[in-house]
Amino acid sequence: MTSVIYHAFSQKEAQELDVQQPGARRAEAFVRAFLKRSMPHMSQQAREDQLQRKAVVLEYFTRRRRKEKKRKSKGLSARQRRELRLFDIKPEQQRYSLFLPLHELWKQYIRDLCNGLKPDTQPQMIQAKLLKADLHGAIVSVTKSKCPSYVGVTGILLQETKHVFKIITKEDRLKVIPKLNCVFTVEIDGFISYIYGSKFQLRSSERSAKKFKAKGTIDL
Repeated sequence: MTSVIYHAFSQKEAQELDVQQPGARRAEAFVRAFLKRSMPHMSQQAREDQLQRKAVVLEYFTRRRRKEKKRKSKGLSARQRRELRLFDIKPEQQRYSLFLPLHELWKQYIRDLCNGLKPDTQPQMIQAKLLKADLHGAIVSVTKSKCPSYVGVTGILLQETKHVFKIITKEDRLKVIPKLNCVFTVEIDGFISYIYGSKFQLRSSERSAKKFKAKGTIDL
């Protein structure tokens, strides 16, 4: 048992550690008494058998792991986006022909959304779908406005914000049309839908949850 639990320091080790060497009997007595106090429910033979087979942990404390808070990456603020000009369309990119493929994609998107635009499709259903759909790529026309210079402007919708439409015309001119006090039309496969800008001042991502009134309004 002595060789399992402890071994006596050599004279050199005792000098280096500044430890006085106790007598062998005294050390063995101390170890036996210590084990008896630590494991009072076990007999001496059982203790010796246990020590010869595996290490004994006399005391153990579990450490609770602290949950690390995941830091969410903060996106750019609206002011930072404006300063970086992330949504500005460069003059060399303001060409109507560049966005014709986008318009074709938008038409296919609307056809899929409406389960195919057939002649017997109800216009009210198409109107309700368009009001909640993404309009980027649609050909939009201004039919009424309190500002006469906006009336007749037609082009592909490139950007939509809460208050304005950015449209590229066939003359390769980028027009910024406010939604307020304007009425727009969107045409696809012979179906014409009217959009009252004053009631449409929402971001495109917010319209999907918006409930629009079934009846139109004559207010600009």
